[in-house]
Amino acid sequence: MSEPDLAQRLANVRGGIADAARLAGRSVDDITTVVVTKFQPVSLIRELLELGVRDLGESRHQEAQAKAAELAGAGIRWHFVGQVQGKKARQVRAYSSVIHSVDRESLVTGLATPVAEHTGAVEAGAEVDCFVQVNLTEDPARGGVSIPDLAPLVERVLSAPGLRLLGLMAVAPLGAEPKRSFALVSELGAQMRGIAPDARYLSMGMSQDYAAAIAEGATHLRIGTAITGNRPAAVNLKTS
Repeated sequence: MSEPDLAQRLANVRGGIADAARLAGRSVDDITTVVVTKFQPVSLIRELLELGVRDLGESRHQEAQAKAAELAGAGIRWHFVGQVQGKKARQVRAYSSVIHSVDRESLVTGLATPVAEHTGAVEAGAEVDCFVQVNLTEDPARGGVSIPDLAPLVERVLSAPGLRLLGLMAVAPLGAEPKRSFALVSELGAQMRGIAPDARYLSMGMSQDYAAAIAEGATHLRIGTAITGNRPAAVNLKTS
């Protein structure tokens, strides 16, 4: 039996998402699937576009920047889902529609939009959506802000010009029960809405655990290999 092609893998995941949403008593229309295309060639992205995908995720700045430039005008919403280097913050912001990995005050400063000198206003269209990433482990080397430092960072994002806080992002720790991890993120999200009432979205769930994430209220799934297949050893950014 041949391996399923891209269209079939996409259909399989969409079916799995619909099933999980139905079991959770949720509408599938409330869930955004971000197809993570890290290390995948532009030719595969063009196939995804033909299949109706518009939300794409990248986690390496140089690769993401090149793909965004090559596919400019294609109607893609680029989601940056990796760790952002402070010195690259402005460049990442330039092509991203959504940044999922805001995890420290210095990064907020780097991403914030300078306001007009005389009016104090942010330029029209200069806002970018973002999530605050929460570290669910005790390892500070992992991406994300620690839970005790979450509220101050949320407040910092709210005060930063040009950033619109969507909610929280997290990755279930290796070896942990995903549903329990995602339930914690959902609880933290509810707490943070006391500070940021409009930050009602949750970016959580990947190829192996998206059903558990949906059960706990995920609104944005970050799914790579279940749709795109195994990543190639080297990146080919061209269509050939």
